[in-house]
Amino acid sequence: MSDAYDDLRTEQPELFRNDDDPAAITIIDRAQADPQLGPVGLLYEDPWIRLVRDPVRFPGGRIGAYQRIIPATASEGAAILPVLDGKVVMLDHYRHALRSWTLEIPRGFGTNGLDPQANALKELQEELSATVTSFTSLGAVHPDTGLQATRVRLYYAQLTAIGSLETEAGIRGTVLLTPAELDQHILDGRVTDGFTLAALAQARIRGLVQQSR
Repeated sequence: MSDAYDDLRTEQPELFRNDDDPAAITIIDRAQADPQLGPVGLLYEDPWIRLVRDPVRFPGGRIGAYQRIIPATASEGAAILPVLDGKVVMLDHYRHALRSWTLEIPRGFGTNGLDPQANALKELQEELSATVTSFTSLGAVHPDTGLQATRVRLYYAQLTAIGSLETEAGIRGTVLLTPAELDQHILDGRVTDGFTLAALAQARIRGLVQQSR
């Protein structure tokens, strides 16, 4: 009898593909797993993520298990570097995982039925009530290759205005920083968000944000 894990393997086989390279980690059939390793399969699911624990064979031949987080939707998430009057708009956002406030750019999970750019525009509207005049793709980032099977699209957006904030999500304000001020915040350890760092690097490579001196 199949279960949610088997169904997931059938519906999204690309998430369970194996590499022919003997140095790769191979996903095996659950019947080959050692029961003493504990449960394997789909351990948790909600509208945003799935927590999977795969039975695997490591390059040396050892049988084990490896957990990872898989997006619950086929649509990719998005993170946006918004610029207003030459300054990067940062959210002062409370993050439950850290139990602290962070300065970071807007972002969000993928939304079924929306392509990444439409999803990015939705996030800007929801979190900043932003008026957008131009939009540029900055490629993509894998936030945590050791744990997450997630690719997030990055964008650069020119704004002419921002409005009310999504306070229900834990956003208490915005901070507008020049590129030089943002660099100093990074050097001081006040900005550590990976999406912000990745989007800023991509924008600089493309000449969209000036390099501070």
